[in-house]
Amino acid sequence: MAVSDKHSRGGYVDISSNSQVKKVYKRKGRVKRVLIVIFSVLFLVSGSGLLYYYSVLSSLNYNFTGNTVTNTKETTDPSLGSENSNLTYDGKTLLSDSKILNVMLFGQDYSDGDANGRSDSMIMCSIDNRHKKIKLTTFMRDTKVYVPGYDYCKLNAAYAYGGPALAIETIESNFGIKIDRYAVVDYDSFKSIVDIMGGVDIELTEDEIGYINFQMYINDQANDRNTITSPAGKVHLNGQEALWYARDRGFYEPEEYPGVVFEGDDWDRTRRQRNFLSTVFGSLKSASLPQIISIVGEVGPLITTNFKKDEITTLVANALTYLKYDVEQYCIPQGELGGLWQYNRTGELGEFIEIIDMDRSRNDFAKFVFEDLIGTTSSTEATKSTAE
Repeated sequence: MAVSDKHSRGGYVDISSNSQVKKVYKRKGRVKRVLIVIFSVLFLVSGSGLLYYYSVLSSLNYNFTGNTVTNTKETTDPSLGSENSNLTYDGKTLLSDSKILNVMLFGQDYSDGDANGRSDSMIMCSIDNRHKKIKLTTFMRDTKVYVPGYDYCKLNAAYAYGGPALAIETIESNFGIKIDRYAVVDYDSFKSIVDIMGGVDIELTEDEIGYINFQMYINDQANDRNTITSPAGKVHLNGQEALWYARDRGFYEPEEYPGVVFEGDDWDRTRRQRNFLSTVFGSLKSASLPQIISIVGEVGPLITTNFKKDEITTLVANALTYLKYDVEQYCIPQGELGGLWQYNRTGELGEFIEIIDMDRSRNDFAKFVFEDLIGTTSSTEATKSTAE
């Protein structure tokens, strides 16, 4: 999230990334709006429900040190001023907006005893209260970036070296946008969360169904080769099946499984991960606030996060508003192969994705997140990397 103060437009309360949540609105009618939110939440979770809600917050797997994820760079939020202000950065200042909350979602694979696993997926979820949108941005894990303290590496190496804090510092320093909070789930937690929600209904192709069935079978997770018998279209998936969908980047191992081919690559996998989140958001649109609180209570202990308890309370209280927002998707790098990026096989990194035009990539990313707040200046200084 990238919010440095609160605004009350639309009846929601933004979460502050750089200071504690302010006590009240400063606009006319602020007391009434605050009281409506407070008493609505208290009414819905009153009595034993209220005790349950606070036990929910206490059960969350907090990993919070300070007011925000540490960053070695100078990070002063730019003043927005009027609604038509432009946002630029000068190499020291990270872009943020008081009405846009940027949260990094990490999908962590099994750590095999290491301090940190690898970040199998990295998606920034932007709750854009200014434009009434949820924006999902995938960072391709094989992208070559500068990792502070480790020189140039693939992006997912940052998580392996230093967990969420270093991964976030790496993304901020290379792409210039402030990230305020994070949440981490591993494979087991992912499966449990989907099962707690009662599974998910998602559009699948025949090839995707075949891939899920194949992986379930060869990994002894199903008694039958065709666990999913539904035709292509909307299919109900349990937690394990949904995990294979989210991990699907094709399959081709001719020596061990001759004749078994599922087309795909990491770009397809990241698209499926964004599609999965979009589908989950859509499925929750009809949920009530008590139902959302119940879900938070069950899935909370499965998530590692640096959200503070009062911030989670605010998010839950405004969940029904956020779920009405349209969902948009983005991917870094963006553009066609050979345009803004290319594959490179030189050096010690193996095959990696090299961003050819970093200034253009940063600016396009900023426009996706902040839209009309980003100026049209052609100055390269306005898109200078904080990693330099």
